Amino acid sequence: MTKKILEVRRLKKYFPLKNRLVVKAVDDVTLDLYEGETLGLVGESGSGKSTIAYVLAGMYEATDGDIFYRGDNLAKTGLYRTLKQKGEIQIVFQDPGSSLNPRRTVRKSLILPMTIHDRGLSREGMNRRAEELLEAVGLPGEFADRYPRALGGGERQLISVARALATHPSLMILDEPTSALDVSIQAKVISKLIDLQKELNLTYLFITHDLSLMRNVADRVAILYLGRLCEQAPAADFFENPLHPYTQMLLSSIPVATLEEEKLKPARISSTGEIPSPVNVPPGCAFHLRCRDRLPICGQERPQMREIAPGHSICCHLPIH
Repeated sequence: MTKKILEVRRLKKYFPLKNRLVVKAVDDVTLDLYEGETLGLVGESGSGKSTIAYVLAGMYEATDGDIFYRGDNLAKTGLYRTLKQKGEIQIVFQDPGSSLNPRRTVRKSLILPMTIHDRGLSREGMNRRAEELLEAVGLPGEFADRYPRALGGGERQLISVARALATHPSLMILDEPTSALDVSIQAKVISKLIDLQKELNLTYLFITHDLSLMRNVADRVAILYLGRLCEQAPAADFFENPLHPYTQMLLSSIPVATLEEEKLKPARISSTGEIPSPVNVPPGCAFHLRCRDRLPICGQERPQMREIAPGHSICCHLPIH
């Protein structure tokens, strides 16, 4: 069985506001990530996806819970991680236009992490590795002396991927890496990410709001709603047999091109209401105000995650047939 590389247990990230109010951005999330796999973390805007990414990457300190990476509890050390841990867990942000320094050439952006994590390399060795990283992501070495403004959005994102690879990571957190790109460019970036994963045995936490993308990319899928996980399953099982009402609602709204694809979707479920504020989370199930099948208990008691089939879990009070 594939070894776990990351174990997240009851993770919470709260942001205090004035008047003793609290934003519960991530509220009791538990998930596992296995070596060499892609876990798709999916949810609407404001569901807490990026907050989870920033906590796992060490940019935010967890409010509570545990984060075990190769057996070490990163949550207990807060933001103070070892250099090795920082190098092995890298993040690629949504907008390369803001994550790349416009005043640095591509070469300098790629060399900077090497000066921290690969100090044994000579200046010549760093220059050579920078060009190798560009070639690894499918870009010509001549791009090394260009500035980000002279490149397209897809090229900038591939450079962000190359920069993340500079520290020899094992786990890469991809935070909506293609949402700011044209569809044709998205395909190129996704294809390169898949190739790199196979070549370097990388593990991906792929964060997105695009479920149709997950069908072709993810090994497993986890659905997040208002800072809480509501369903986790292998990708094939997930798309063939969605169980949570929120998941069914999301899948039924995916646009398709053919009648055959339409037949694979759940029956059309209208999206009703809006996501409540994370400052004022409803009691019980966070989704119950938008659920057409809700029971009295749904507004009173918070459901617990339960396994329905091997690897397929759901956080819901409704009976599953």
